[in-house]
Amino acid sequence: MTKFTDLGLNQSVLRAVEEGGYETMTPIQKQAIPAVMEGKDLIAIAQTGTGKTAAFSLPLIQKLLTGEGKRTPKGARALILAPTRELAIQISENVQAYSKYLHLKTTLIYGGAGAKPQIKAMTAGVDILIATPGRLLDLMNQRHVNLGKVEYLVLDEADRMLDMGFIRDIQKIIAQLPTARQTLLFSATMPTSVEKLANSILRNPLRIEVAPAATTAEKVDQHVLMVPKGRKRELLAHVLKDESLSRVLIFTRTKHGANKVSRQLVQLGISSDAIHGNKSQNARQKALNSFRAGETRALVATDVAARGIDVDGVTHVINFEIPNEPESYVHRIGRTARAGATGSSLSFCDHEERAFLKDIEKSIRQPVPVLEDHPFHAEGIANAPAGEDSKPANGGRGRRGGGNGRSGAASGNRQNNGGGRSGAPKPQNAGSGRPRNRNRRPQRAAA
Repeated sequence: MTKFTDLGLNQSVLRAVEEGGYETMTPIQKQAIPAVMEGKDLIAIAQTGTGKTAAFSLPLIQKLLTGEGKRTPKGARALILAPTRELAIQISENVQAYSKYLHLKTTLIYGGAGAKPQIKAMTAGVDILIATPGRLLDLMNQRHVNLGKVEYLVLDEADRMLDMGFIRDIQKIIAQLPTARQTLLFSATMPTSVEKLANSILRNPLRIEVAPAATTAEKVDQHVLMVPKGRKRELLAHVLKDESLSRVLIFTRTKHGANKVSRQLVQLGISSDAIHGNKSQNARQKALNSFRAGETRALVATDVAARGIDVDGVTHVINFEIPNEPESYVHRIGRTARAGATGSSLSFCDHEERAFLKDIEKSIRQPVPVLEDHPFHAEGIANAPAGEDSKPANGGRGRRGGGNGRSGAASGNRQNNGGGRSGAPKPQNAGSGRPRNRNRRPQRAAA
């Protein structure tokens, strides 16, 4: 089976899928959807942007058609847990799009918004409840939500929920669910903490792994730029002179750092906004909508806020600061090259972050090529610890010089690379400048 029409889905569901422009399933969808429809518990590991939302929501909608309208007051038949407001909203939008010709009722519960509308929406009960753990647990404790009739549980981005400290909330929520249920766990990475959670809540789960855990999307051109810590803002300004970086997602480690970088870009005349946990829900949604509409060229985000940033056409991801967890790197660069498109990632690395870079390369099982054709490369190398001043960041696997002349920053944006020479740097590599990756290229993914 390769097409959605092969699955035996309800005609109204197929109509909605076709209207969304989807015909052929991605690898994760091809394996997960039949398994879910057969009633199996599931652990699914797949790279970001490969269609995990459709992989669980389509079979879930199909199964809920049996006993349609069988709602209980304050209850839900299916519960989908997500780590952030943005991701919960994104899932809700997709679920409602796929079920728009049906009579299923879906609602959202998340923090940062008024509780009264959420309480009201749950009064008569719903078919599908999409929620963040903290707010859901609050409403459960206030007896506004009763999960005693849940038939299906989905944990999306399970690794990030545990990273964000939701494990106790999740355990308390699951304790209120019926033991006779179908449980689906989806994640892009599978750290030990997720394995332990899966073993405690799933029954004889089928494990689907369409790409090795912690591997990165094949269509992302990854590069690292060596730069002193104090020159990163200047390097960012230099890189953004290349107009092919038309929709850019920039990552910092802290909320303060995100605000600072965004202000600097605005001062340079580059439309920018920041998105992080200290922003109100309205402000975060406004910034995301502006970025999605192309009104904002650069969106600066922290890792916590990044989940749910599912925006088509993100040409580049820039790691202004290298993440200290390899899993975060995988999720960050997965914000580009979504739904089968191509993209690029640029990571600014000072000498204090080289250990983080080595951990990332070990985790993703490939070196990240160095771009040296920028004004601060020599300073970045000179500031390296003793013994590293002549080595590329990939531990000597690269080769000095030998670049292919192609612009590294523009390489992931082939539709907008123009005809002139790009102002972005060239890759230092041992051949083509692209890391080798033998994984199959994913097809266009339903969200």
